[in-house]
Amino acid sequence: NLANSMAFEASHIGIITQARMASTRLPGKIFKEVNHKKLLQYHIERLQQTSFDIAIATTTNRIDDCICEFAHENNIKCHRGSETNVLSRFYDTTVKFNYEIIVRVTSDCPFIDPHLIRNGVEKYLQFNNPDLYLSNAIERTFARGFDFEVFSYKLLNEAHKNARDISDLEHVTPYIWKNRAGTVKLYHVKQAVNNSKFRVTLDTFDDFELIRILIEKYKVDKLSCVEIENILTQHPELTSINVHVEQKKI
Repeated sequence: NLANSMAFEASHIGIITQARMASTRLPGKIFKEVNHKKLLQYHIERLQQTSFDIAIATTTNRIDDCICEFAHENNIKCHRGSETNVLSRFYDTTVKFNYEIIVRVTSDCPFIDPHLIRNGVEKYLQFNNPDLYLSNAIERTFARGFDFEVFSYKLLNEAHKNARDISDLEHVTPYIWKNRAGTVKLYHVKQAVNNSKFRVTLDTFDDFELIRILIEKYKVDKLSCVEIENILTQHPELTSINVHVEQKKI
């Protein structure tokens, strides 16, 4: 019974979101405010709708003290680790909070979709396979800003023990999804329409402008990913705001 397995597993499922203030292109971006509310708050409130445990993985840099204070004020678990070796930061967070199944997201996604994540986790549990990696971010059909990945402690532990490339350490999961271990099964969460050209993630000032307008004018912080993508489809003048922004390459 899936409902029972979800109830049983939920205590061992953790969403880990990585967060730091020292973004190169838009410093302090996750603490920028729209309608007197930090973008990190929008992100966390949407994650809370999944009803899974949430932990923020931030760095030991003093500049990130405010993120720990935010976590404390909002009763969110928090762990501090290496700024550059994000894989070790994720691993230590997972061990600290005893997660068996990890959902990885990033804090620069204020409109992350809780139902998309919950459906993804349900699909993941159906496979009952610790060598499964499930994601909507590799074969991309969703807008950037709805990315999530689901994987086991087993896969994370293998990556943590064996990954050596700078890129694998910085981006946490490439060691897993490039199947360097040779045993990983990939499952790609896709939708019928390809909206991968849209971005509702926060890297630059233009990204922030779009996010601000979407919240103030369209109240998308209350909408699903499908509804948000529909608004972007219907309003090319919105997507033109940040269409030129290049995603940093892995």
